[in-house]
Amino acid sequence: PIQYALSHPERWGNDELPKLDFTRISRFDFEKPDYDKFPCLRLAIEAGKKGGTYPAALCAADEVAVEMFLEGRIKFNDVAMLIDDILAKHSNIARPTIADILKADAGAREAIKEAVRQERLHC
Repeated sequence: PIQYALSHPERWGNDELPKLDFTRISRFDFEKPDYDKFPCLRLAIEAGKKGGTYPAALCAADEVAVEMFLEGRIKFNDVAMLIDDILAKHSNIARPTIADILKADAGAREAIKEAVRQERLHC
């Protein structure tokens, strides 16, 4: 689905991965998510349930935090902590306009950068 979204309206080929053959798969097993191991999953589910501008703030904070991690500016474990902090301070708008969503996105991006500057988090 992500590849389809990125390539829309065209479809990119992917010869490196085999096609999913449901006739050869007898079952799928799902387990309850481990939110201690995957705290960002918990944050995403909570943001989705709260709705409004929370998902936009979460995505923006996540993008900046991951970028900072990849640049070596913060530790991996800081990613979820920073996102959680940003969402805890976020003022949700339950029925946002596009302008509200863009403002939430920009605000979360700036807030996470400021949090890193103030905390002086780095590897």
